Order: sequence, then structure tokens, then C-alpha cells
Amino acid sequence: DHGAAAPYKLALNQGRKWATDEPLRAGMGRIRGLVEPQLGVAHADKLTPAQYRELATQVETEVGGIVANCKLEPKADAMLHRVIADIGAGTDTMAGKDAKTRPALGLVKVAQAVNQYGSHFDHPGFKPIRNVH
Repeated sequence: DHGAAAPYKLALNQGRKWATDEPLRAGMGRIRGLVEPQLGVAHADKLTPAQYRELATQVETEVGGIVANCKLEPKADAMLHRVIADIGAGTDTMAGKDAKTRPALGLVKVAQAVNQYGSHFDHPGFKPIRNVH
């Protein structure tokens, strides 16, 4: 279960980024593409609850594809589960499952998780999401 990770700290693989495969790189690239253009709109408070829910569903669909198709060695997979747990927490907030937290903060959490992926996994050409607050 990708959502059952305990508190953790992402780590590198003996100082190097973790290996990735094509399904992971493609899925994370699509998640980045979904999230990045929405941050400015969210910061301007221009996304409706329905738009947040739709975006959360789109991100969750990509995560499902990663989980179904990505085949990493066990230690890299364990690190990826930590990133996916953060993405899941963010999409839950975006979908309104945490009434005490604004959906925009869920979007920020997803963006931060995408950037953590980029700094811990070997994904040639990956660009971090800018202006994540």
C-alpha cells in the first residue's frame, strides 16, 4: 500500500539518485505537467473545489499507472513509495477529504513531492516546479 508509509526522510542511493524506468519517468512527467500550470491559478485563488477534485483525480490516475507499470529495485521502490504517499496526501486535500486544510495546500504538497522525486530520482531532463510556496 503506497499510502501506508510512516514518517520518513527521503535519501539518496549512497549519494546518487535512484534509478528510474520509463513508466515512472513518463508518469511523473505527466503529473508535473498537470500540477505546474495550476500553481499560479491556485495562488491567485482562482480554482474551484470541482477543479481541485478533477486535478486530484487526474494526478491519482497517473499515480495508478506508475504503480501498475513501474518496476524498480526494492530500495528505489521503497523511496518512491514515500514520494507517492506525499502525492496521495496532497490529492486527498485537493479532493476535499481534509475539511480543515485548503485545497491549494494540497496542490502545493503534490508539487513539493514532484520536486522531491526530481531531486532523488534519476530522470534526465527533469525540471523542478518553480514558485512552489
